[in-house]
Amino acid sequence: MRAVRLSVVTAAATAAALAAVTGCTEKGSSGSGDRVISVTATDDKCEVSKKEFPAGHIELAIENKGSKVTEVYVLFPDDRIVTERENIGPGTKQKVTAEVKAGDYTIACKPGMKGDGIRQAVKATGGKVAKRDPRLDAAVAAYRKYAQEQADATLPLAETFAKAVKAGDLEAAKKAYAPSRIGWERTEPVAESFGDIDPKVDVRADGLEAGQKFTGWHRLEKSLWEDKKITAEDKTLADELITDLTDWQKRVGKAEITPTSMANGAKELLDEVATGKVTGEEERYSHTDLVDFKANVEGAEQSYELLKPVAKENDAALVTELDKQFAALNTLLDKYRVDKNSYDFTSYDKVGDADRKQLSDAVNALAEPLSKLAAAVVK
Repeated sequence: MRAVRLSVVTAAATAAALAAVTGCTEKGSSGSGDRVISVTATDDKCEVSKKEFPAGHIELAIENKGSKVTEVYVLFPDDRIVTERENIGPGTKQKVTAEVKAGDYTIACKPGMKGDGIRQAVKATGGKVAKRDPRLDAAVAAYRKYAQEQADATLPLAETFAKAVKAGDLEAAKKAYAPSRIGWERTEPVAESFGDIDPKVDVRADGLEAGQKFTGWHRLEKSLWEDKKITAEDKTLADELITDLTDWQKRVGKAEITPTSMANGAKELLDEVATGKVTGEEERYSHTDLVDFKANVEGAEQSYELLKPVAKENDAALVTELDKQFAALNTLLDKYRVDKNSYDFTSYDKVGDADRKQLSDAVNALAEPLSKLAAAVVK
């Protein structure tokens, strides 16, 4: 579940911690040049330094001068996401590297991380994007295959979960719940890029927009663990979940994927851990947060490993640090399962504050260098 689904109160409380996690947050001045677009966000404005810029690699130099935590998106005309940066605290600056083809786009700032945001129409101009390293093309192709495999594997697991719900079998549904989410959590940035699927299948109660119906996994999670009963409405919602996940499975192959979106997506997965899993908010009824946590890390590591050959050539020190921090975080997660090949993790309500702090510190230690991966692959 994306950080945009956090409540404003929760987002404000975690903004300071996330500033450390981003690795790109800074108080200094941004860069210059025709490929740098300065974005100044306030509580009621979203100002951009240029409405036209060359196609290819661009950098958003974002400054939040408002009083609310915000997020900034580059969107296609149909609202699919090109790139994003969430949880930008008041008074902070962040940089995001992205790749765009010639065409029309929208830059949107979302004060309070709610709604459609304050929008500016922009245009990328130029005939061709610079020729890309063929190793990066191979990485994109491999990641696209990985994302499709995860979607394909998720659907039968979700169907097992839905069948248990529809049969009224509370215990079988509980057992099937966490496994049905692993593939989604591994590739969540791709799923979120479509814009309309995530709010249907992975929204939490505190992330609902005005008038939005509570549906998807977490609505059923609440019934199973908190309400301890399966209703007729839950059975209908189980069918809706399968319909929405089937839609996702069919659309994965059409997702816009670039080397920078892979790198930024890896960073987003670590932010997912920081804002939902470490805090225990994501799976607040089932306490299966560590299953999601591990899946997010696996998805981030998959993107990293595919981009690693180019990143190592451009920034060997960064790769050394990322190898170290991925290994440390995975070793720490292994403490919470008996079998390293299973996803049978300790219930998160059994993990004390000191251990949660240790997990949080390990996430931060990985997320800081991971925020530099996109820049490393386009040097």
